[in-house]
Amino acid sequence: MLTGFFMPYTETYPIQEYLNYLTFQKRYSKNTIISYQNDLTGFFEFIFLEYKINDVQQIATPLIRTWLASLKENKVSSKTINRKISTLKSFFKYQLRIKGMLVNPASPISSLKVSRRLPSFIEQKDIQSLLNSDAFGDSFEGKTNFLIFEILYQTGIRRSELIGLKEKHVDKTAGNIKVLGKGNKERIIPVNSNLIKYMEEYILEKRKKFPVYSDDILLVNKKGEKLYPKYIYNVVKINLEQVSTNERKSPHILRHSFATHLTNNGAQINAIKELLGHTSVAATQIYTHNTIEKLKDIYQKAHPKS
Repeated sequence: MLTGFFMPYTETYPIQEYLNYLTFQKRYSKNTIISYQNDLTGFFEFIFLEYKINDVQQIATPLIRTWLASLKENKVSSKTINRKISTLKSFFKYQLRIKGMLVNPASPISSLKVSRRLPSFIEQKDIQSLLNSDAFGDSFEGKTNFLIFEILYQTGIRRSELIGLKEKHVDKTAGNIKVLGKGNKERIIPVNSNLIKYMEEYILEKRKKFPVYSDDILLVNKKGEKLYPKYIYNVVKINLEQVSTNERKSPHILRHSFATHLTNNGAQINAIKELLGHTSVAATQIYTHNTIEKLKDIYQKAHPKS
């Protein structure tokens, strides 16, 4: 349960009850819960400070619009504002469900238009150059870092999913790994035999190095401790700097690269959707734009009339 974060004047709003619903019934991740919490706390603090309203039933659509306008004035991005709109709609929908309100004041609110930026990715040759080099070294730490990079690129999983990956999730017979994604949804991702071999060898070395280590977590640092997000970020950034001039060098760019390279090599969009764990194909279709841009580039370079 997430408690202790609210200002005193927001405690009269049923925020915690809703967060408990998201936590225990919807089983959302901790980071998702924190995002909902921050959005709702910010909204209700604004409503109380500006209008001295502390009853959820008194909230009307114009008040929500005023809050959104204040966010816009403070240079909050359209993407972030749309997330906050979604949070409010979900919160008030829950209030309708439990009879806490008779109407959803957020229903008439439309999302803002967001200019869609093409996902950045690393060139396939650059990634292969790094993975084929001896940049990671032969130490246990080097092998951990190599697997971080190899798994992220070969599977397209998220950083949080990598951190939670366990030994039992590796199926060497079937040649795949089981990933626990957003909303605790499981998906199966095929991997090649070389990666299975690397993971098996790593597990054996880990058990020898840390004989009293009882956790089932697949990857650990040189002290035998579970990896943390900043560690993975640094590993990816430092190694990508050796082969790429791309400004973006976060772990997520390997996810983008995974999807883009699959698309460029003819993979079906629905298959990529399943591999990435997207709930809607609309989230995956952005990678087809990179393919179109590649085709345009090939056309301009090769066609005599271009």
